[in-house]
Amino acid sequence: MKIAIRLYIDKSKTNKKGKSVIKCRITYNINRKEFSTGLFINPEYWDRGCQTAKPPNDENTYINTQLSLIKSKINKAFLMLQIQEEKISVKDVYMTFKGKKSAKEHDVVEQFESHLNMLKKLVGIDIKQATWNKFYYVKNNVKSFIKWKYKTNDFPLKKLTLQFLIDFEYYLKVENKQQQITINKYIQRFRKPIRVALSKGYLERDPFMMYKAKRGKKEIVFLSVDELRQLETFEFSQPRLQQVKDWFVFSCYTGLAYNEISKLQKKHIAKGFDGELWIEMVREKTQKNISIPLLPKA
Repeated sequence: MKIAIRLYIDKSKTNKKGKSVIKCRITYNINRKEFSTGLFINPEYWDRGCQTAKPPNDENTYINTQLSLIKSKINKAFLMLQIQEEKISVKDVYMTFKGKKSAKEHDVVEQFESHLNMLKKLVGIDIKQATWNKFYYVKNNVKSFIKWKYKTNDFPLKKLTLQFLIDFEYYLKVENKQQQITINKYIQRFRKPIRVALSKGYLERDPFMMYKAKRGKKEIVFLSVDELRQLETFEFSQPRLQQVKDWFVFSCYTGLAYNEISKLQKKHIAKGFDGELWIEMVREKTQKNISIPLLPKA
């Protein structure tokens, strides 16, 4: 598992002065990566065995110095990757040598923002602005968590583990005072850009595969028949509160959400198969057609 660096001249790449390009080949774990050094030499002055330019003169000394620098940078890149990575490819060595990010070096917030940019183009086509906003809020929470936990603005994708998600859940619960149901939604949305990164090859496996969402306890309060009747007959002095009450009671008898009631028009009322009036419209949340009988109370 050692790295091998081979310098050689490519006589098929010769310039007008009759000089051939010097190329470099990196070999690691059987795989190879070849690239041009950008240096040219007269083939007569190239020592194939020593992989250097001879005899010593100003031009050959410059070439040898540059080649030595290239080899040094490649070895340094390989050493850095050995410290940081569990698995290394020859492409990773080359990309690090060139000062570029390899596929494994993408960051969490960076990936989330890329996912948001993709979703933004789908607003009004496949998703609603409200859906995009929910992902945006989660991204901000992830960014705040990384700053709180790791004292940095981003976190490498390749370092994601199940513990990251456990710590994020703790942060939302303790620092943000979020309920378990809300936390589950946040984590559900956070995992989507991570799965996209997985599909792109930025990750070799799902770091959150073993995560199990905790069940949130939510106490649902129901109105009794008497309580609903009292609300129906009560008259508020303020017109605004009276309207809010009417909308709420209407919601109780139809099951429509506030958003749907606010958009209800006469065109949504139609006679049904039974000859009675029905509400026919598209549900805001699911974008599915719904049919609701218009009860006498409603």
